[in-house]
Amino acid sequence: MKLAFGGDPNAAELKMALIAKAQSLGHEATDFGSEDPIYANVAADVARAVVNGSYDRGVVVCGTGIGVSLAANKVKGAYCALLADPYAAERATVSNNANMIAMGARTTGIESAKMLLEIYLSNTFDPDSPSGVKVARILEIEEEEL
Repeated sequence: MKLAFGGDPNAAELKMALIAKAQSLGHEATDFGSEDPIYANVAADVARAVVNGSYDRGVVVCGTGIGVSLAANKVKGAYCALLADPYAAERATVSNNANMIAMGARTTGIESAKMLLEIYLSNTFDPDSPSGVKVARILEIEEEEL
């Protein structure tokens, strides 16, 4: 899988650990940087790259993961889930078809974050599952509102 990673300076160490973990799992990882203190910039860049099909999924990080997830979700077609536990990491894909995830460097330890990434990447979405109609409704709302 081709993955895009980005973050702010507070989360540079976490981002690099996640890139290394993704590569160890056999994924291709591109670093969109973590120098810009305005995390919305890199989060939007990663989101656009995922939405335009250059990357399969995206991973964004900041102090809490909240800011980058909010910024990424402003890009039409980006569906970024903030992860905090293994069940959420699984359901981000299985139930919600999230094409991006966010995590916080100040709220999630590096080893936990690597585990969450692995869980997220190991799952896929089945549009014929019971969650399919729920995700379809999210897409309809996006079209109605944007």
